[in-house]
Amino acid sequence: MGISVLSGNLEFLNLGEIIQLLGSNSSTGVLRITSKYAQQPGLIYIVNGNPIDASTGSAAGLDAVNALFGWLVGEFEFSEESVENKNVIKKNRMEILLDGLSLLDDGYIEIRGPVPYDKKTKDPSTKELALPIIRGPLVDYLYVVDEEDAYDGSKITVEGKYGSWFWVILDGTAEIYKETPEGPLSILKIGEGAFVGSIASFLVSGSVRSATIKAVGNVQLGVLDSQRLSIDCSKMSPDFKTFVISLDKRLKQVMDRAVDIQLKKVSIEEFIKGKKPVMKQDESHEKLFMITAGEACIVRKANHGYVPLATLEKRDFYGHVPFLDMGQEPFSSMVLGSKDLKVREIDPKIFQNEHNQLSSTFKNIIEHLATRISAATIIASDFHKKIALKKTKK
Repeated sequence: MGISVLSGNLEFLNLGEIIQLLGSNSSTGVLRITSKYAQQPGLIYIVNGNPIDASTGSAAGLDAVNALFGWLVGEFEFSEESVENKNVIKKNRMEILLDGLSLLDDGYIEIRGPVPYDKKTKDPSTKELALPIIRGPLVDYLYVVDEEDAYDGSKITVEGKYGSWFWVILDGTAEIYKETPEGPLSILKIGEGAFVGSIASFLVSGSVRSATIKAVGNVQLGVLDSQRLSIDCSKMSPDFKTFVISLDKRLKQVMDRAVDIQLKKVSIEEFIKGKKPVMKQDESHEKLFMITAGEACIVRKANHGYVPLATLEKRDFYGHVPFLDMGQEPFSSMVLGSKDLKVREIDPKIFQNEHNQLSSTFKNIIEHLATRISAATIIASDFHKKIALKKTKK
C-alpha cells in the first residue's frame, strides 16, 4: 500500500478534474473511488499522470474508466506507489477526459448517484463538445515577477498582433478562440496553472499571436520572469530548442486545421496528395526524427474518416517523445511523408536527459503545450465528426 497524498469528495472534485490534477503533476499510483451507490470500489492505475488500466465491477481498462465518470457521488483517495499493471489504455488523459465527458453527456454512461439515468437522444451532428477547463500544475512563484488583472470579456492576447509577454493564470478561466469569417470559433478553455502566450517568443524574434485569449469572468495573471526564462532557453542544446519551437508550431497548425475543418476549407485528398505513410497509427514506435528536407503531414484515422491535423516541414519533429504525449503519433495519428522527405534520427534518451535538467517551470510549460495540442486535436476531430455525420444524413 502506498502513501495517500490526495483524498476528497467527488462532489468537490469530479473525476475529470482529478485526472487533470494528477496528470499535471505526472503522478504515479492508484486512484481508489468508493460510492454508496456501488457495491465495489473503482480503481484507476496511473503512471506519469496517465491512466494505464482500471477496474470496477466486471468492467476493466478503458470501459472501467468511462464507467467511473458516472460516479457523481462518492469519495476518492490517491496513493503514490509503484504500478505493475500492463498499459492497456492507449489513449492519453485528455482523450480519456473528453471522451468520458461526451459519453456521460450523451447518456451512455450509467449515473451512480441521486440522479436518474436518462439516455439522451441528442443529435450527435449538432451537439457541442463539452470542453473541460485545461489547468496546469502548481505555480512556481519564483518565476512570477508581477500580477495583473484581466476583467470579464477583456482580451489578454489578440490574434495577429505581436507580443512577447508570457503569463500564468493564478485564478480564473480564459477562452482561446480563432477569428473566422463566420465569427469567433472557440477552441479551448484554460484555468489555474495554465500558461498564456507563446514560448516561441523567447526563442524566435517577431512572434505573432496565433489566437485570441479572452477572460471569462475576472482573471488574475502572473507575469513570468522573461529574463529567467531566457536563461533557461540559453542552456538548451540547438536540437532541443528547435524541438520546442516545433511543438509551438504544431499547436498553431492543429488550431488552424480545426478552423479549416469547421469552415469546410480543407480536403483530405489535397492534404495528403503526393505523400505515403512513414509511421502508421496504433503501432508501437520508439524512434524520434527531425525533418531535414521535404515535408510530412499528421493525420488521425477515426471512425468518421481521416482528420488532417498538421503539416511538418524542415526542422520539425515527429515520432516518439518519451516525456510527452501529444495525443497524436505514434498511437493516435499516422505520419505521411513527401517523396523528397529526408530525416535525421534523434536519440530520445538524449532529449529525455536534457528534459530532466530543465527547471520545473519550463517542464510545465512544455507539458502544458503538449496537453493543448492533444485537446486541440480532439476538437478538430469532433468538428470533422459532426460534418461527416451531417453528410451521411443527406
